[in-house]
Amino acid sequence: MAKYGATIAWQRHGETFIDNRYSRVHRWTFDGGVEVRASSSSHVVPLPYSAEDAVDPEEAFVASLSSCHMLWFLSIAAKLGFCVNSYTDAAEGIMEKNAEGRLAMTVVTLRPHVVFGGEKQPSLSELEALHHRAHEECFIANSVKTEVRCVPVLG
Repeated sequence: MAKYGATIAWQRHGETFIDNRYSRVHRWTFDGGVEVRASSSSHVVPLPYSAEDAVDPEEAFVASLSSCHMLWFLSIAAKLGFCVNSYTDAAEGIMEKNAEGRLAMTVVTLRPHVVFGGEKQPSLSELEALHHRAHEECFIANSVKTEVRCVPVLG
């Protein structure tokens, strides 16, 4: 078992708050000290209460799925002797009402473009098999229906 953590921190900066007119900009801090400026999506909370130049949770969800898939793809390709020179994914998520009538990320489409080097080049069927295997191994894709628990801390 492994544990992963992030600290998410927001603070009011003089706004009234109870009128719902406050900045949604906050900070994500990861192990090793990496900090990311985050905000609600401007599709959900209009500007200026959100920030276009910050990562929103929906973008992070799409990026997480794409990144996990890519890392598995690279690992599998290397083990099979395919030399990957570059991997670019223009991933996209669609948020809409799901079967229960709730807003949800209903589809995430990965569009990986992989450039291989060397003599050994995969056929289309081998490329599809590599991506299928990466999808099957991806921790994040396997976690999409994860139980989410909330344990509030007072004080």
